[in-house]
Amino acid sequence: MKRTVTDIRLLLGSGDDEFYSGSSCYPNQGLFGSYVDVYCPPSKRARISAPFSFEGSFLEQVSKPSIEVLPDECLFEILRRLQGGKERSSCACVSRKWLSMLTSIRRIEMPSKLENEVVSSSDIDMISSDEDQELKSDGYLTRCVVGKKATDTRLAAISVGTSSRGGLGKLSIRGSNTVRGVTDVGLSAIARGCPSLKSLSLWNVPCVGDAGLYEIAKGCPMLEKLDLCQCPSISSRGLMAIAENCPNLTALNIESCSKIGNDGLQAVGRFCSKLQSVSIRDCPLVGDHGVSSLLSSASLVLSKVKLQALNITDFSIAVIGHYGKAITNLSLIGLQNVSEKGFSVIKNAQGLQKLVSLAITSCRGITDTSLEAMGKGCVNLKQMCLRKCCFVSDNGLVAFAKAATSLESLQLEECNRVTQAGIVGALSNCGTKLKSLALVKCMGIKDITSEVSMPSPCRSLRSLSIRNCPGFGSVSLAMVGSLCPQLQDIDLSGLYGITDAGILPLLENCEEGLVKVNLSDCFNLTDEVVIALAKFHGGTVESLNLDGCRKITDASLAAIAEDCLLLRDLDLSKCAITDSGISALSNANQINLQVLSLSGCSDVTNKSAFFLKKLGETLVGLNLQHCNSISSRTVELLVESLWRCDILA
Repeated sequence: MKRTVTDIRLLLGSGDDEFYSGSSCYPNQGLFGSYVDVYCPPSKRARISAPFSFEGSFLEQVSKPSIEVLPDECLFEILRRLQGGKERSSCACVSRKWLSMLTSIRRIEMPSKLENEVVSSSDIDMISSDEDQELKSDGYLTRCVVGKKATDTRLAAISVGTSSRGGLGKLSIRGSNTVRGVTDVGLSAIARGCPSLKSLSLWNVPCVGDAGLYEIAKGCPMLEKLDLCQCPSISSRGLMAIAENCPNLTALNIESCSKIGNDGLQAVGRFCSKLQSVSIRDCPLVGDHGVSSLLSSASLVLSKVKLQALNITDFSIAVIGHYGKAITNLSLIGLQNVSEKGFSVIKNAQGLQKLVSLAITSCRGITDTSLEAMGKGCVNLKQMCLRKCCFVSDNGLVAFAKAATSLESLQLEECNRVTQAGIVGALSNCGTKLKSLALVKCMGIKDITSEVSMPSPCRSLRSLSIRNCPGFGSVSLAMVGSLCPQLQDIDLSGLYGITDAGILPLLENCEEGLVKVNLSDCFNLTDEVVIALAKFHGGTVESLNLDGCRKITDASLAAIAEDCLLLRDLDLSKCAITDSGISALSNANQINLQVLSLSGCSDVTNKSAFFLKKLGETLVGLNLQHCNSISSRTVELLVESLWRCDILA
């Protein structure tokens, strides 16, 4: 029976992952667009030209056979001769069968010109133009399908629609439709229609297996980046196919893939000589054999390595220490089977000479002894981050600071055996290059109660961040201030134990002038601190965060308006300021605020609307959330007048 255009639409349904009518289904989408990549010409009314027959009292139409009855071989020969991208996209909108047939046609199966046909000069020009466009498909388009939109139909449409518009270069699939999710069929369509693909990311796609990855390996030899996360159906065989057919692979990320093991990593190390970055996380079949083979084979170019929650032992760490001659960034997380001996061997291996950044989290083998050994073995180390290393104490920290002579940045998070003495010792022994120190949730740091000798100051330190360390009090802060006279950035958020007496010496001792100051949730601080800050550092401070400082009042705003000439970012959330303070701020002659946050300031009312409009001449961001005394109408007026400013309310 003949199907009209309406019949076809009814069969296709009206879901958002189907085909769209109109001039184009992809109107100027930016990166990670989500519409179907097929071109659809304007729909027209169906013409009925079939003959009529009279039988009884009914008028019936005698239908001609539909093109759908053509054998697949004939349809294939017709569709593969389509010369332009618009023509292929238009045919893809006819039915799922046509779309499926189009995605089964490889680029090499498309003839360069029509055979056995008289072609005019204008036709030749048009065909040449299409061929040139195909040749320029260098893969700069990016597509991302997420959740319920991640279906085989959508991938097929992307395959057809992007082939003539620059070529697909990056594809990300996040999740999968629970009813019609992405399978090997959809990935095969991408492989056949997108040979320029350079980056593929698969997250939580349980129905994609080795067959789909094999098609990608065969059809996309230019692949450079592969990201596999929660893909339980992909095994080492799929990864081996990628390694053997994609020699340009430079970045590999494998996470929570239960069937990928040592064989796959061995193949990557053997065939992918350009591999620069590798990240492997929570893969139970990956062990020493796979990791060591990969690292030793790619030792000349591999610069970034991340290993997390793997069943590897001291042997793998020893291989890293010996063969990691090109590694600059190394991250080791949750390696429970690596002992102190494994980390200590890095000192003697002398292979990590180019290592610049090292991050270690939740590794039992990191002790005072192994930490010192790593400091001696990584002579060019500049950034060190230790998280949840419960066996590191003051002695190890001080020894590491002495050994790592090139260290510029040190971060300690939840290292609870480190005390105030260890921090002071590290600062006084770190040499002349340490620029940044960050302490986060270190519960072992307690305020000093007895007299201690003052070590030599650390004049190189520019940034100090002490966050959520409840034992860090005013006495400790005053000592740090005297030890670090060249500070420019300070972050003391969450130190509810400090008072004005502790922070004032710090402000007075900073010789260079503070630029960024974060005092959020230091609710014992008063206006005296802000007035001192404006007095000593008003000519340099650019960012000030007082979020949650409930004792800060309008007096602080008056000091800021008078002295802080370069202030660009001011956060006064949940402070005790009123309309008078906003008025003083708006009347400042030289202030040039760009971002102002008044979230939770319940004493700021509609009277501040005029002052906010005045400040709005320079503002690009204004936060008025939870300002209960400002009406919705006032907010609407501000939005209308401050059209250049992004207002949150």
